[in-house]
Amino acid sequence: MRKSCSTNTINKKQIEENCGIAYTNSILSGRWKLNILAFLLSEKTLRYSELKNLLVGISERMLITQLKELQVDGLVNRISYPEVPPRVEYELTDKGKSLEHILIEMAKWGSTHK
Repeated sequence: MRKSCSTNTINKKQIEENCGIAYTNSILSGRWKLNILAFLLSEKTLRYSELKNLLVGISERMLITQLKELQVDGLVNRISYPEVPPRVEYELTDKGKSLEHILIEMAKWGSTHK
């Protein structure tokens, strides 16, 4: 955690405000975020357990952290149903869906250059 008044935090904020690439990178950075978004693009909605099974090797703590960050950034909606046992689903917001073209192009580039 960085202090909100540190030089590093101030510089990061300024760069993200003035550079679209830096802002996009800050939102999509994280080992699992792109995979989560890609699975949600293809499946529309997924339960927590379905995401956990699709993301082989991810810990529960990391999945929860990445999903919360995606929610805070406005890319993912968490839908909680008042049932026993509790049921939670995740879906992309309109902002998240707007990344579809970018994710497809990244996948093409990766397939070409790997």
